[in-house]
Amino acid sequence: MILYNEKIEKLIALALADGELTEKERQILFKKAETEGIDLDEFEIVLEARLFEKIKHKTQEPVAAPESDKFGDIKKCPACGAIAESFVTKCSDCGAEFRNIEVSGSIIRFFDKLDEIEATRSTGFYAQNTGSNIGLGTVLLWLFFWYILIFIKGIQLILATSKSAKWSTTDARKEEFVLNYPVPVSKENILEFLTISSSKINPVSYLTIFSEDTKYKNTWNKIWLKKIEQINSKASMSMKNDPKTYAEVLAIVEKARNITKENTKKVFHVLGAGAALILVFIICNAIAAT
Repeated sequence: MILYNEKIEKLIALALADGELTEKERQILFKKAETEGIDLDEFEIVLEARLFEKIKHKTQEPVAAPESDKFGDIKKCPACGAIAESFVTKCSDCGAEFRNIEVSGSIIRFFDKLDEIEATRSTGFYAQNTGSNIGLGTVLLWLFFWYILIFIKGIQLILATSKSAKWSTTDARKEEFVLNYPVPVSKENILEFLTISSSKINPVSYLTIFSEDTKYKNTWNKIWLKKIEQINSKASMSMKNDPKTYAEVLAIVEKARNITKENTKKVFHVLGAGAALILVFIICNAIAAT
């Protein structure tokens, strides 16, 4: 029997005390095991074996290994009985596809949990400024010193771009939850999770490129792209015998990458155009002065 250090063993005992293993408990155990340098494939097998023993002693009846909605919980091919490798969606012996419909419920719970966290937000995203203070002095300044004000505004835009988006405790909780949530292994659920995650990445407009709203969206675009890369990494392992489906995954991933790249390019386009405009104004002003 494989035994781990005292902390891991205590966590396992507490998690399996009721004969069940929730997704939250599983997530905590795997995170701790990874921190301790434990092989996660081996850890999953040990954990499932102990869970099975716990259930068997609890019922006091001879039972077969229980079906579970845990990610990667397929050990034998249901069609031919061959031993299945970890992280695959198709049997290497007979070609039968492995399906785990119950995992889709986990994806639903994932987005439900995100909504629950969002509901704890106590304030709006941004402080809105609805006042307008354009007076005669402002008009006169722009009329006589427009070239100086344009230069100042350009510097302000560059400084604003370098600042991070406003980030609350709610945003930090959501970010941690998204990045730490385990990725499913079955083909259908990988595609479902990937499709929904990619829909969270949105293009930005040139007109609002430097607004707080856009900076906030760009920050979340990067977070969702990290999650998409996690899904892609899992798909590359689980679909190694299914290049056609993996090609679908890559197409979705590449589209998400391109949107993020285009958003970044838009910022540099505006900054470049602004810098060029300021340079032209400076040159024209110098020529006029001579």
